[in-house]
Amino acid sequence: MMFQFRCAVLALAGTVIVAPPVAAQAAGQAPADAQGIRQAIDDLKKEFDARLSALEARLAAVEKPQAVAVPPPPAAAPPTTAAVEPATTGATGGSVSNAKVFNPDIAVIGDFLGAVGKPNTDPANGILPLPLFEMHESEAAFQAVVDPYARADFFISFGEEGVDLEEGYITFTELPGGLLTKVGKFRAAFGKVNTLHNHVLPWTDRPLVTNNLVAGEDGIDNAGISVARLIPNPWFFLEATGQVLRGDSGDVQSPLFTSTQRSHLSYVGHLRGYQDLSESTNIDLGVSVAHGYNASGLPADINNFTTRLFGVDATVRWKPLQRSIYHSFVGRSEVIWSRREQLDGIQSGSGFYVSGEYQLGRRWFAGIRLDGSDRPANAQLRDSGWSGILTYWPSEYSQVRGQYRYTNWAIGPAANEFLFQVQFSIGAHGAHPF
Repeated sequence: MMFQFRCAVLALAGTVIVAPPVAAQAAGQAPADAQGIRQAIDDLKKEFDARLSALEARLAAVEKPQAVAVPPPPAAAPPTTAAVEPATTGATGGSVSNAKVFNPDIAVIGDFLGAVGKPNTDPANGILPLPLFEMHESEAAFQAVVDPYARADFFISFGEEGVDLEEGYITFTELPGGLLTKVGKFRAAFGKVNTLHNHVLPWTDRPLVTNNLVAGEDGIDNAGISVARLIPNPWFFLEATGQVLRGDSGDVQSPLFTSTQRSHLSYVGHLRGYQDLSESTNIDLGVSVAHGYNASGLPADINNFTTRLFGVDATVRWKPLQRSIYHSFVGRSEVIWSRREQLDGIQSGSGFYVSGEYQLGRRWFAGIRLDGSDRPANAQLRDSGWSGILTYWPSEYSQVRGQYRYTNWAIGPAANEFLFQVQFSIGAHGAHPF
């Protein structure tokens, strides 16, 4: 580019040099001698040098801003390298990031319970009074993504009398056919309360129908396989779940299912539907069924009697988008029917609970619960009661709850009790199923 520009300048200068003699000759002013010609050539050289210097100066002035405006590529490389190094090799950045890759989210939740008042002891139904103070449960949770196709969850329960694996399973999220598969030990998808851990309950205890018909706190849980799939439709969210579990569920004193043979399994099915009624209100409906073998035929009939449960659950939530941290409402209900085969015939019982919880302020919640249930082995015996609950949340990591509970037991006097609970957590505890 520079060479072409200089050639153009020389051509222009040549024109300037030649033009004066031609013009002079045309005017009839030819030089008189050789000295005059030489002088004219010197003048032209000086004029040419002056014009060439001026053009070169103009060219330099044009090229200089371009060099400043377009910096060379190597100048931009050092900032990029410097910005990356602290995040990967720094004292806290790289080491913490690598540790997070190989370590799961860990949390510990404490559940402290106390009770005062007039209890009722009913050993025939496995009902014992709560002690004055009790560290009811300490749950340790370990949760992590295994790979892009699965995640793992472990929940270990520490009580005052021992340690138990509450749940421990892997969930495969990317199987063919849109199947969500869970393998391990887990709480069965029967209704709502059976799936909840103690620290997620909106009460200090579980309803009577859960204690009587669904094996109480332990509920339907064991090792097995669960398969769930969404059912596409244009109206609402619909999910179907089928589970096969080892045939033992419930505690030793009052088991729901008992198995003495490898082929005696328990089965659970659940169909769940969800729909938004408005931008602040939604409803969740479910239908459940469970089947397994009970211990009423042992040892004479080698456990050939079965128990079947049928359940319907409903949950209504209201939480306005504006100022939602101050007001909300959750209504819950379950109705469960039991059909139990026994030596003296078939016992058919039922039970229910209805509860509502209203958020009074940012940290205060008040609720009420009505419940009643037949006894599984003798449907002529029916328990009933009600509770009033007040809960205070200092933060999302702790809560204090008080519950007045009145229970009219089928056997023995009625119970009037005040239960209080303090829960606290540390660590990163993942969200439970909605």
